[in-house]
Amino acid sequence: QVQLVESGGGSVQAGGSLRLSCAASGYTYRQHCMTWFRQALGKEREAVAGIYTASGRTKYIDSVQGRFIIYQDNFKNTLYLQMNNLRFEDTAMYYCAAVASPYDCYRTSWWPIAAQYEDWGQGTQVTVSS
Repeated sequence: QVQLVESGGGSVQAGGSLRLSCAASGYTYRQHCMTWFRQALGKEREAVAGIYTASGRTKYIDSVQGRFIIYQDNFKNTLYLQMNNLRFEDTAMYYCAAVASPYDCYRTSWWPIAAQYEDWGQGTQVTVSS
């Protein structure tokens, strides 16, 4: 059974840092697009950053570029999101998601669409106080 489990969320003051983890079990994501999404209260789910596991190439939305870093530990089968210089507007539930892809989906227009992803974690809450 494929399972994605996020951890690492919490409460932090603006300017602080958190590192989110997404541990995969039951499957090894060798040729997949793995994306961190977030959903703030009353808002739609938004793609934040992604990594194509076959190449390690990454993609970020403009608002987190330079502040967030997505990376993978293939040995641990774990995806990470290092979040620095956090802002109040980063407050949200964060989810990791995965979809199999024979090509780098981050070169396409569909990578930010939540409905494209097959596997999801349960989410971890990030709260940033100003």
